Formats: sequence, structure tokens, C-alpha cells
Amino acid sequence: MTNDLVKRLYYHRSATKSFVARYRTNRLVYFEVHRHPMNAIVREKQLKRLLRSKKIALIEASNPYWNDLAEGWLDPPLNGSR
Repeated sequence: MTNDLVKRLYYHRSATKSFVARYRTNRLVYFEVHRHPMNAIVREKQLKRLLRSKKIALIEASNPYWNDLAEGWLDPPLNGSR
């Protein structure tokens, strides 16, 4: 759960000594947006309790090719772009 997904993504992609670095988890393949933090926390706990097969099914329902949903988010802006 985070209130700044881009910041969390940056942290994960620049980590050198962590779960992220060890297992090379470098693609954002699924995320949900919740209006209230408590709803997000409850949902995160639900997701963590799911079997791996159920998590995979959830991802593939909205992202069947496991594309990186954050592709380009951390790219520097092009010259002259705002």
C-alpha cells in the first residue's frame, strides 16, 4: 500500500539490497486504486492471503500478457516537453 505509486516504483527499481533486488521483481503488472487508505489496507491483506494461482488469475484477468503497466513512468522528459 502506498500513497505515491511512482515514488514506490522508483524505490523498487533502484533497490540493490532487498527482496526486490534479490528476486528481480521489476515489472508492475497489477495495481488497484482506493479512495480511502483503510480500504487499501484491507484489500492488501486480502490479496496477501490469496493462493498464488488466484493472484495469477487476478493479474491475467486485466493484464494477460503481464505487460509492465509502469513502462515509461520513470523515463526523463524529452527536451522541450512539459
